Amino acid sequence: MIDILFNLLMIFLLITAFFMVFTKDISNSVITLPIFGAILVVIFVILQAPGVALAEAVMTAGLTTVFFVITINKTEY
Repeated sequence: MIDILFNLLMIFLLITAFFMVFTKDISNSVITLPIFGAILVVIFVILQAPGVALAEAVMTAGLTTVFFVITINKTEY
């Protein structure tokens, strides 16, 4: 059961990664970043690495996304 869930999460991880890279609108890419991080956190928890999962959650969902949003708001694209 865990193998099926793990493989399904890996597929969703690839889909979000391709969406972030190949989307035309940078705002959609930045919005997709926390989704990518959340999927990665669940994968790390399944792999029994809670410290790495916590660090990933704080950095990706919190700091990196906020910095990207601030940067996009301060620049004109």
